[in-house]
Amino acid sequence: MAKQSQYYIVEASALPEVFLKVSEAKRLLEIGEAQTVNQATQQVGISRSAFYKYKDAVRPFTDMSNGRIITVQILLKHEPGVLSAVLNSFARCGANILTINQGVPAGGSALVSIGAETSGLVMTTEELLHQVAHENGVVRCEILAG
Repeated sequence: MAKQSQYYIVEASALPEVFLKVSEAKRLLEIGEAQTVNQATQQVGISRSAFYKYKDAVRPFTDMSNGRIITVQILLKHEPGVLSAVLNSFARCGANILTINQGVPAGGSALVSIGAETSGLVMTTEELLHQVAHENGVVRCEILAG
């Protein structure tokens, strides 16, 4: 029988310093201040092995309780099924779509703005954007806010 995970809420000052540095390295990667794990771990002063050992076990409490909301702007070709494929891509990645605003197609393309909550993402925000950008019919994809 598999051992069930247990979770604790602990004041940050009571944690070993390595946990706080792992959390900071993850933040640097998420916001793009570090492009690689190696860069992030060098910036915070821990080894890559320490990062990989704890990366899935440590995250700030706010990340667990409230997901980030992002706004993504996508330029789509005016073809049947393109918007549907993009929405399915968000769903596969674990993003919860909150709003969709599509402009009237002009010149063979339409601008779509999607607001999504990211607490359920099964990948990074950058990976989500990569997935969406590579759907057939997507001309351009970028984060406007979040």
